Amino acid sequence: MVHQHRFDPLAGRRTSEEPEFDLLLAGQVFFDIIFTGLEQLPSPGTEVWTDGMGSSPGGIANQAIAASRLGLRTTLAAAFGDDGYGQSNWNILQDQEYVDLSRSRVFENWHSPVTVSLSVHRDRSMVTHGHPSPLSASTLIGDPPRCRAAVVGVELEVERWARAASANGTKLFGDVGWDPAGKWAPETLCSLEYFHAFMPNGAEAMAYTQTDDPWAALYALADRVPVAVVTVGQHGAMAIDSLTGEEEWVPALPVAAYDPTGAGDCFSAGFVVTDLLGLPLADRLSFANLCASLSIQHVGGSLAAPGWGDIADWWHRMSAERDGVRKQWLRRYAFLEDLVSDVPLEAVRRASATIARHSDA
Repeated sequence: MVHQHRFDPLAGRRTSEEPEFDLLLAGQVFFDIIFTGLEQLPSPGTEVWTDGMGSSPGGIANQAIAASRLGLRTTLAAAFGDDGYGQSNWNILQDQEYVDLSRSRVFENWHSPVTVSLSVHRDRSMVTHGHPSPLSASTLIGDPPRCRAAVVGVELEVERWARAASANGTKLFGDVGWDPAGKWAPETLCSLEYFHAFMPNGAEAMAYTQTDDPWAALYALADRVPVAVVTVGQHGAMAIDSLTGEEEWVPALPVAAYDPTGAGDCFSAGFVVTDLLGLPLADRLSFANLCASLSIQHVGGSLAAPGWGDIADWWHRMSAERDGVRKQWLRRYAFLEDLVSDVPLEAVRRASATIARHSDA
């Protein structure tokens, strides 16, 4: 299903022989409840009131919604509970965000995973309740469809579906979650042989490469994967593309962080889109930074992910206010001018017709 106002950045590259989907994702979908505006976390035995909240699909849904809003034809394989949380997530993903769920399943008497996210001082703490998926991602997917790209967790053993997708020409973009055991086994990086790109944050990159500097970690990763990207929070992102010989660092945009939930997923989605467009490395990092920066200015996790309407709005606003700082950003983001020239005025924007729209700041 394609939204009539959906802007397709890959339209000029599509042919009759194109893959069925642009992006394949698999993982757990959470029902996220997000509280923002907290001055501090509550002490034991106390109650804290906050001035902002929202609810939205979370987990792998962050990536799916961010990618779909950027025009990628996205398919998701995930388990959904038959409870209210699962039904809400399913409806938002399929009916509102146009994510294909043909490889997802609803399971009776399976409790949907739920996360409460507390946003405090540009960071967040989370409490989660959940159970393992009744079926593995490889079982849900079966033979993976032809796709341009897939975002896959980098682990000691790459999942069967991901290896099959890679063998079928799908570009694998590596993601990584926090290692609660704190092992960060360096041998995990051996699986990068299947990947086109790896996109950890600075702490993850240093832990896996056993280095104490993000740049050193980046160089170590660049020896293992064609495109190595390391995000460094408020300092932006750095990357090396060994295929093109490019090496870049791009600073983050100076914005006030209201809710950081899902910002990393917006960065990843932005990088995947521009990589598929074949943009220079600096432009890929700049666009990914912009997507993350736009998302953290609104509450709602996945539903704060920007669409092309938001990106066009930002570009036109920057172009109209040509002070010294904005001129610098206009030069850095000059590549957007051609892209947004085709974005319709009614293009998809964040948090439309959602639960979270009532709590957007």
